[in-house]
Amino acid sequence: MKQKLGFAFLSLVITAIVSCNDQSSKPANEQSATEQPAAAKQPGLKELDVDYAGDNIAMKGFVAYDTSLDTKRPAVLIIPEWWGLNDYAKMRARELAKLGYIAMAMDMYGNGMNTDSPAVAGKWAGQFYTKPLSAKARIDAALVALKSFQQADTGKLAAIGYCFGGAMVLNAARLGEPFKGVVSFHGNLVGAPANKDLLKAKILVCHGEADPFVKPAEVAAFKKQMDSIKADYTFKSYPNALHAFTNPQATELGKKWNLPIAYNGAADTASWNDMKTFFDTIFK
Repeated sequence: MKQKLGFAFLSLVITAIVSCNDQSSKPANEQSATEQPAAAKQPGLKELDVDYAGDNIAMKGFVAYDTSLDTKRPAVLIIPEWWGLNDYAKMRARELAKLGYIAMAMDMYGNGMNTDSPAVAGKWAGQFYTKPLSAKARIDAALVALKSFQQADTGKLAAIGYCFGGAMVLNAARLGEPFKGVVSFHGNLVGAPANKDLLKAKILVCHGEADPFVKPAEVAAFKKQMDSIKADYTFKSYPNALHAFTNPQATELGKKWNLPIAYNGAADTASWNDMKTFFDTIFK
């Protein structure tokens, strides 16, 4: 099955990397996810690394849940930014656990690899924009691992994703993954074709109004695509928010690599609250 995916984000960022940053990029920090020291954990919060396999590679996810709850709870898969499975993705898993979910920050690249180099991240992420079924295979593997936890209510699944991960959760929904809903935070929007027979998940898009990587034309194309199959979606746009607006490290990374990304506290808070309301709706 061949899909032609037009992602302006990938081409624009790689162009910027080649012209401005390639000589200064650092080697990838290819490390496995590690459990946080016990002193840093909230009472009742369990966090652990999970080794699993899929798409013919070894993967290492990060799972968090509240041990004070004795019932099954909705399970949320997190697809990280193109940097890979890093501390930011793990932080989001912890925050979801505090809300009463079991959450897993998945590994898209294998062995928990992550980097802070756009050149490396672009290379790692690029394959999945052109090969969505490979991304789906890795998401499938992560879902099997997440659903294996006795705390997970396997009938109540959702996924959230950031930047690259946002694009991937939207594609996963379009390709028929069994989510009640997906949330894209500052992700690209146009990907796999919409198919009303496959898309069952409700969709929430949290978009930065000032995001230079997701042009108004892409927003319009996404809405037209969703409307054409009468998809159940909500599109939220946050004023003055650039790409990566939820990540507190985005401003520093933007300055380091000369990229138009920045943290926006107001948009971060608003989008997280919108996600909570969305989850309350889909998990009734």
